[in-house]
Amino acid sequence: MQQDQQGEDARGPGSPRTPRRPRRRRLFLICGALALALAAGGGVAAYQFDVFNDLGEPISFGRADGSAEQAAAGTGATAAARPGTRLPTGPAAKFVRSARLPDGTEIGKTNLKGAKSGFTGDVWVWVPKEYNDPAYARSAFPVLISLPGGRGYPNNYWGTGPGLGLQQAVTDGAKAGRSLPFILVMPVINADTKNHFDGSDIPGQPKMGTWMAEDVPDFAKANFRTFTARDGWAFMGSSSGGFGALKHVLKHPDRFKAVIASGVDTVPDSPLWKGNRQAMDADNPEKLARRLIETKGPEVYINFQIGTAESGRAQAEKFMKEFGRGPVHTRLQVIQDGEHNGKSYVRGMREGSLEWISKVLSAPTPDPAPETAAKTAPAGTLETTRETAPAAR
Repeated sequence: MQQDQQGEDARGPGSPRTPRRPRRRRLFLICGALALALAAGGGVAAYQFDVFNDLGEPISFGRADGSAEQAAAGTGATAAARPGTRLPTGPAAKFVRSARLPDGTEIGKTNLKGAKSGFTGDVWVWVPKEYNDPAYARSAFPVLISLPGGRGYPNNYWGTGPGLGLQQAVTDGAKAGRSLPFILVMPVINADTKNHFDGSDIPGQPKMGTWMAEDVPDFAKANFRTFTARDGWAFMGSSSGGFGALKHVLKHPDRFKAVIASGVDTVPDSPLWKGNRQAMDADNPEKLARRLIETKGPEVYINFQIGTAESGRAQAEKFMKEFGRGPVHTRLQVIQDGEHNGKSYVRGMREGSLEWISKVLSAPTPDPAPETAAKTAPAGTLETTRETAPAAR
């Protein structure tokens, strides 16, 4: 498996903080730095100069108890969740701020002990601005579980490296009507820095397959308004993370509907399998796709991404030719001059992959504004999903 060029060696937003200065001195320094930053170019400059360095501070995303009463108040909406919406089930996780983006959105980090896998690791989360908009207080949001390449432990570079642009790509796409406003859930994918686990429950090893396919989605359901059906659940990943993302959708099509898989292999290759062919076959995307075709569903949507400056296109096209039929819908996003790294893959998402996957997943639905509520259909009768399937290749 290729090594993803986007590593985790550089100090990033999720790095440990230096000891905090005394409060009064810290406030004085912040004020002085703010004045300099504003003189140098306003709010964007303040962000660039890290004036608002409150990383590591506790944050929350919406109401911890999962109720929508306060947010729905004043919109003319009732407190009941929309059909197909699962309110947070709890218990609420404790998040600390990992990054603050220029638009005011934040990335939070928490430590999750997987109840089903027994594995404990960090998870990063970002929610779009729409999530905290009172108009959407009764609506579910689609979840995009985002897996990194490289070591995949102890960090997930989609969460610790907002400079890669994943969050901004979703924000810009939603604003332009080309992407859904996804909740991004970004877990670690390996149990240590020495091995890769193929996103699987390799016999005798930590259950990383159960961690990503069960514990992480359960965590999202506990803390956020999510869809009850698989139409609101998808994966994306790059390199080794792309392999895991592809495999999870094919292995659990009853839970996940779509995937963006970038720069991936399509067969397991971890040495930890030690030749256990039966176990490997149970986590082999090619065999899983064949089984899905034989059983005639459920339908899944696979968007491969490959840059012209990396290898792997022939393998993706071979998979598409052999398995892109029946319930397995496939598409290839070719990234001109794209390399085997996160920035190239985000560019591919901007150029078409986000729009394609958004067309097959459920969209959040806002309540009508108070002045128009009386003229619209009663709550619960509005269309809440977009089920138009793009043409498959």
